[in-house]
Amino acid sequence: MNIPGYRDLIRLAIPVILANAAVPLLGLADTAVIGRTGDAAALGAIALGALIFSFLYWGFGFLRMGTTGFTAQAAGAGDWPEVRAALARALLLGLGIGVTLILFQWPLGLAALALLNGSESVEQGVQQYFHIRIWGAPATLGLFALLGTLIGLGHTRQLLWLQLFLNGLNVLLDVLFVAGFGWGVRGIALGTVIAEWTSLLLGLWMVVRLIRPLDDAPLWPWQRILVREHWLRTLRANADIMWRTLMLLFGFAWFTDQGARFGDVTLAANHILLQFISLSAFFLDGYAFVVESQVGRAMGARQALWFRQVIERSTILAALTAVGLALLVWLPGPLFIDALTTVDAVREAARAYLPWAALYVLCSFVAFQLDGIFIGTTESRPMRNATALALLAFLLAAWALVPPYANHGLWLAFVLFVIARGITLGAYLPALHRRIREVV
Repeated sequence: MNIPGYRDLIRLAIPVILANAAVPLLGLADTAVIGRTGDAAALGAIALGALIFSFLYWGFGFLRMGTTGFTAQAAGAGDWPEVRAALARALLLGLGIGVTLILFQWPLGLAALALLNGSESVEQGVQQYFHIRIWGAPATLGLFALLGTLIGLGHTRQLLWLQLFLNGLNVLLDVLFVAGFGWGVRGIALGTVIAEWTSLLLGLWMVVRLIRPLDDAPLWPWQRILVREHWLRTLRANADIMWRTLMLLFGFAWFTDQGARFGDVTLAANHILLQFISLSAFFLDGYAFVVESQVGRAMGARQALWFRQVIERSTILAALTAVGLALLVWLPGPLFIDALTTVDAVREAARAYLPWAALYVLCSFVAFQLDGIFIGTTESRPMRNATALALLAFLLAAWALVPPYANHGLWLAFVLFVIARGITLGAYLPALHRRIREVV
């Protein structure tokens, strides 16, 4: 048993942080390429089209998270046939969902457009973008399964290289198709689809090299892959994670909608501060991903000491990081706000609510860490239940605080939301520790 120390955990987290940071850079590249065409409608179509797919794929994030937990536990137990079987089940599920999205692309596209407000030319561009990019859905969801396997095995460096390849190829194809061939919105969508399918093949090659058997055993153990109980366990865990993700999405969307009711200035100020929170999440997610892998492997190996120490060490690192990020948001935050907007009213409003954003970042590491622990142990039901309770607490707090304190009350309720996520999920942690000791 080799329990990772602080340096080991940092070494594993850094590639995840960089890979996470690379994701929004891709959207920035798409915007820059299409923005240089001078077509405002095309730029708006890319913005709305990318938003649709971000929300769509976020709902299927369980393919990554569930695969991580099952893979880590099997690897910790030294059960490599089950590692391969877990990947196969996730790939089949992801590809199946992706094909279903393609088959139902027209009603999905109409529903998405009904929820968005854009000019006629923008909506035409969104339709073009959507009906091309949807063909990459099986590849993207398959990539989720591969990323979950890499995280579960602790191969975060390969995760980074795969993400960089996806982004790099996408940018090159954007330039070729838009700047070179003049295909506009269609070129952006087509470049993304080609990059997604190519990255899926590269990722599959990378993962197979890591998990292929050294003897004559089959690469894909179909007898295990098709076991009904394993499929039911996979589907139950994924369903719980999906509901948890949808409730989080609802909470953030509701926060944005409530902020919009205070006017455009407040909406813009809240949006800027949410960007600070999103950037901070890249760092905290790094430790959460690492703890997913480590607690899962400790559970599979039946090592209670490994389980306890990796939680303690990663949480200390996450807490220190959260303190540093909160100070970075609070102290030089006004400079960052000025860099993101030139509107004086928005600057003033964002500065007024800036301490709330810093407080949110400071308190959020607990929820991130606990999510990682329960994902790694595939204890998905507590995640679902805790998120439901936290969402209820958020809505009740907002109901009580927003009328007297307006947007300050909304931000306080939002901070209480992330605190409630940590408290409610943390209440399940002692039972999880007892279970680990019983397994050992």
